[in-house]
Amino acid sequence: MTNFSQTAAYIWSLADLLRGDFKQSQYGRVILPFTILRRLECVLETTKPKVLTQVEKLKGMTALEEEAREKFLIKAAKQSFYNTSPMDLSKLGSADIKTNLLSYVDSFSRDAREIFEHFKFAEFIAQLQDANLLYKVVQKVALTDLSPQAISNHEMGLVFEELIRRFAESSNETAGEHFTPRDIVRLTTSLVFMEDDDALTEPGIIRTIYDPTAGTGGFLSSGMEYVHELNPEAVVRAFGQELNPESYAICKGDMLIKGQDVSRIKLGNTLSDDQLYADRFDYMLSNPPFGVDWKKVEGTIKDEHKVKGFDGRFGPGLPRVSDGSLLFLMHLISKMRDYDPNDPNKNGGRIGIILNGSPLFTGGAGSGESEIRRYILESDLLEAIVALPTDMFYNTGIATYVWILSNKKEDQRKGKVQLINGVHLYQKMRKSLGSKRQEIGEEDVRLITRTFGDFEAIESYSLDKDPDQKSNLAAAARGRGRQSSSKKKAAKKTFGSKIFASHEFGYRRITIERPLRLSVQFSDERIETLRFEPGKLSAAMQAVWERFLNQPHGVSRSSKSPGATEPGLTPKRLVELEPDIRAMVKADFADLKERQIKDLLAVKTWTDQKELLDIAIKLQAVIGTDQHDDFNQFEETLKAAIKVAEVELDVRQKKQIIAAVSWTNPEAQPVIKKVLKKGKADPTYGTFEYQGQIVQFQPDSDLRDNEDVPLTAETARGANVDAVNEAYFLDEVAPHVPDAWIDGGKRDAKDDGIGIVGYEIPFNRHFYEYQPQRPLQEIDAELDELSAEIMQILQEVHS
Repeated sequence: MTNFSQTAAYIWSLADLLRGDFKQSQYGRVILPFTILRRLECVLETTKPKVLTQVEKLKGMTALEEEAREKFLIKAAKQSFYNTSPMDLSKLGSADIKTNLLSYVDSFSRDAREIFEHFKFAEFIAQLQDANLLYKVVQKVALTDLSPQAISNHEMGLVFEELIRRFAESSNETAGEHFTPRDIVRLTTSLVFMEDDDALTEPGIIRTIYDPTAGTGGFLSSGMEYVHELNPEAVVRAFGQELNPESYAICKGDMLIKGQDVSRIKLGNTLSDDQLYADRFDYMLSNPPFGVDWKKVEGTIKDEHKVKGFDGRFGPGLPRVSDGSLLFLMHLISKMRDYDPNDPNKNGGRIGIILNGSPLFTGGAGSGESEIRRYILESDLLEAIVALPTDMFYNTGIATYVWILSNKKEDQRKGKVQLINGVHLYQKMRKSLGSKRQEIGEEDVRLITRTFGDFEAIESYSLDKDPDQKSNLAAAARGRGRQSSSKKKAAKKTFGSKIFASHEFGYRRITIERPLRLSVQFSDERIETLRFEPGKLSAAMQAVWERFLNQPHGVSRSSKSPGATEPGLTPKRLVELEPDIRAMVKADFADLKERQIKDLLAVKTWTDQKELLDIAIKLQAVIGTDQHDDFNQFEETLKAAIKVAEVELDVRQKKQIIAAVSWTNPEAQPVIKKVLKKGKADPTYGTFEYQGQIVQFQPDSDLRDNEDVPLTAETARGANVDAVNEAYFLDEVAPHVPDAWIDGGKRDAKDDGIGIVGYEIPFNRHFYEYQPQRPLQEIDAELDELSAEIMQILQEVHS
């Protein structure tokens, strides 16, 4: 066993014993806890006699509290853990090995014992015993030398990471739930740590690393390895929290093997129960779950946002419940150490987090997502975003991005954000692991980190990489694997880097209004709709009327006196029809609730609408059936008609009648909302000179639109907002819709400027390269060629 890879392979050979009795995905659940058990045993071997002596001494001290007892034993063991059993793996025997092994594991200190509990080690011991494998496994593990003399903590950490990797690969589809691919870990770690290379070479330096979604501890291990390579004498303290008990056990075991204080590794939901709430860290690395909702902890998070505001973690805002990625990002930002260049105890913090595409652009101006992006960019925390290739993770093939944040930017980076397009920096894997089909090579990692470190803009250039090969479908079906005969050029593989000022990702969303233009006509068809209540009940009432009430009991309008109750609307009639009506509602209007169904079956609902219909008929007799295209004049006509017809209308009834007989018409006159007695016309903000008066028009909600005015360096800080908005409006809007205006009432909550500020990072748009369409003749020729090839294949099949 000359290196960690060989050691890991030897330990993993335990799988040869398990094969047949255990699933491949279960191998790690047996091998990992046994590896931890053997390593802990070897580490404790030299001090075991002293611990056993201390145990005997403590037996007489019955009044001693458990915590104090642990301190004595830890001191005797000279480790952060201990075992009080006189047994070890080689002394368990074969007769009662299951009971002895369980007793041995229960003799560990609390933190170490918890690891085996979360592995559900006792259950697997029982399965091994039932399969008559327990003694064989214990014997092989006992013969493996994992002592500190044979393998150091650092090397043992590498061995355990290799075992975790093998476990993840054997788990395949479920690997992504607890394991981040090592190429992604390596890249992210390099980007986070590289800016502090000078500091990390200082003797006696102490640094902290934190992962709020620790998984199996990959990021924590990688961070420690990075520091160890630069400075073997550095002290690195790992902190983490994990929700999944098994992943937590693996992470805690890994940290214990590496000599870390495992009390800093916590189990629980980071978002709702931050168990390291008082701690701040130098480096933070995380790969939170993509697109997972936070509905289970919604109440707790909303309470923190509302009560604590910016004194808590979620002050800037909350994303939609369907995706909690940005909650983890805000959590990490709250964990940054304060930065003061003159105070050695305030050396700031750096963050590397892997997110999907949603946090870049989801949510418009004023939304929770936009406000979070706004806070990050206006606080100048974002250093860079790196776009990764697709198919990089075990359980998803979606596009992903590495965000790098810091509160101690170098001068050249202040107010700037670097975007690095690494989507084509990959190499195909010989064997896919779940959804992971591609990996980032060492050269590609170096290219990205060098580009980031140099902080340089690089015009997109073609990479020296072979185009992806795709087999022809028909040929593949025949097993020949011939390449496609398509003449379509493969997409270029490029790499590039761009640098933007932070405000360039911002915009001010102004609301553009246009006047409501209504025409009105008291036609028979329009006022007939008043028979039915508007809203959700309208369609159901119409169906009931047509199917049941209007046949045979319906009578014509001319034969009834106003306000009369129609024969088909008697309570008895509706009671008789209730089973049929309910059956129809269930079949055709399933979204109606019981309260609405009861309204549908109530005589009052129908008679109220009938009364309104009769009023409209009276008004029709006065107003006539002509079309009116000036609603302002029509309102006066309606007032006069109400007096002449001697009817009474409340606000609700009047509103329903107008809604029934009116419609929007671009040729009609605009509807006046308000006549201003003072002031001047200002069409840009909705004040117009109209028919000798200064008026404001009623806006048409259906024509309402928004325009996103790009932020400038001035408007980003709330200066010169009106002038920039007006210039944009006059250039981009007014020439096309002369009657439009800016809604001056929609103002940003922070700077009170007109328009709502929003931020988005349209990564793909910045790196988009137009590909001209192929000539139609070329496509036709290719289709002919493919058709001929298909016909040839079909002939071969028939023959």
